[in-house]
Amino acid sequence: MRELANLRQIRFIPTGTPPHRAAPQVSATHRSAMVQLAIADQPAFVLDEREVRRATPCYTVDTLRELRAELGAVQPLCLLMGGDAFLQLHTWHEWEQLFELAHIVVGYRPGFTLEERIHDAPGQLRDHYQRRLCTADALSQQPSGGIVELPIPKLEISATDIRRRVAQHRTIRYLLPNAVADYIHQHHLYTHANY
Repeated sequence: MRELANLRQIRFIPTGTPPHRAAPQVSATHRSAMVQLAIADQPAFVLDEREVRRATPCYTVDTLRELRAELGAVQPLCLLMGGDAFLQLHTWHEWEQLFELAHIVVGYRPGFTLEERIHDAPGQLRDHYQRRLCTADALSQQPSGGIVELPIPKLEISATDIRRRVAQHRTIRYLLPNAVADYIHQHHLYTHANY
């Protein structure tokens, strides 16, 4: 997505206290350490721990407000997400404010596009999609407000499957960076059946 959207930097922001679901099985410290290991050899990737330090529930809109305050009003800012997450965007806290703070860049797998599935979304989300859809080249022209779809390679890897494999004492080799797999094993993470 960094290459396709011509982004200078991608910030990885592990969630702190998620409002939509139960707290993660593994502590914020471990999750941050795994992200740092996974991105260590990519200079354009940065770990941002602001949410794991936050004691209150973490809403994306609040994180984007903080980033916007730090980066200024004219710096283009993109929120990267998958297609399934985008189709649930209308359930997020203050979701329409997200467009005032950032562009939304949606990665889709082969065989899936938002255009094919947006007709099932609520009217307000459909309206935003139709009104805001633009090309990746437009992301640098304004600080926020666009929606861009980008094709990403299909990788049959899921966090749920990785956690399941660890709990079942199966290999996770080739499913994530070796340094992260080693960290999971060294710290005995995901050994219980909470997938």
